[in-house]
Amino acid sequence: MARKPYPSDVNDAEWGIIEPLLPASKPIGRRRQVDLREIINGIFYVLHEGCTWRALPHDLPPWQTVYNYFRRWQQLGVWQEIHTQLPN
Repeated sequence: MARKPYPSDVNDAEWGIIEPLLPASKPIGRRRQVDLREIINGIFYVLHEGCTWRALPHDLPPWQTVYNYFRRWQQLGVWQEIHTQLPN
């Protein structure tokens, strides 16, 4: 990570729980351009700070990208599984 960490960033133990729950890349089409850990950090930032998506700091992925991943994972039930698996 080339940026200063935020208090809301996931640690290695949390990432070890979350990473296997995320959908794999599609075998065809464009390669994924973003780091999913940074997407998760962006989502956690919004949840932790209570800010709008547009208020994400510029050193995280673009807010539209973070929001789109969040919505897609929410529709697939991935976000609920992440919430269930992570300790309080």
